[in-house]
Amino acid sequence: MGQVFAAEGLCRDLAEQLAGRFEPRQLRQARRLLESPLARRFTAAERSVGEDGGTALADYRRQLAARAPLPSRLALVRRLDAAARTTALSALLRYEVGKTQALLALRARGETLGEQALSRQTSVQAEALRQSSAAAVEPFMLYAYRQIPSEQLAEYAALYEQPVLSRLLEESVQALPRLFAARRAALR
Repeated sequence: MGQVFAAEGLCRDLAEQLAGRFEPRQLRQARRLLESPLARRFTAAERSVGEDGGTALADYRRQLAARAPLPSRLALVRRLDAAARTTALSALLRYEVGKTQALLALRARGETLGEQALSRQTSVQAEALRQSSAAAVEPFMLYAYRQIPSEQLAEYAALYEQPVLSRLLEESVQALPRLFAARRAALR
C-alpha cells in the first residue's frame, strides 16, 4: 500500500499525465514561475510553519478568533487560495485518501465496491472536507505569510493567476481523482 500511494510516484505520474497536455514552452514557463525567487520565499515561509510542531499556529488561530485580520489582508489570502487552488487541492486529497481508507475497511471485512459505488458512498463527505480544508488553509496562510508585505502577497497571487499556472492547477485537480482511482484499482 505504501508503494502504491507513495508521494513520489503519485507526483511523477501526475507530472507525466499533465506533461502531454502542455507544450514544452508552457512547461518551461510554469517551471520558471514556480522556481522564481518570489515563489521560493513563500514556499520557505510555508515550510517554516511546521517547525515548532504546530504550537505557534494553534496560538495564532486563537488570536484570529479574538481579533480578525485586516479585511484587505484576508482578501489577499483568499485571492491566493483561489488562484493556487490550495483549499480545492487539500479537500480533494483528503477526500481521495478517505475513499481509499473506506475501500481498505471494506476489504478488511471481506467486502468490496467498484469505484463508482465507492464515490457515491463517500460523496457526502466531500463538502464537509471542503469546508474544513478552507477553515484550515486560511489561518495557515495568514500565519505563514504574516511577515511578508501585502504587496508581495499580491504578486504571489498574481503569479498563480498566470494562465499557464492556472491551467496547470485546474488540470491537476481534474487528474488527481483518476490517479487515485487507478491506484485503488491496483489494491482490488
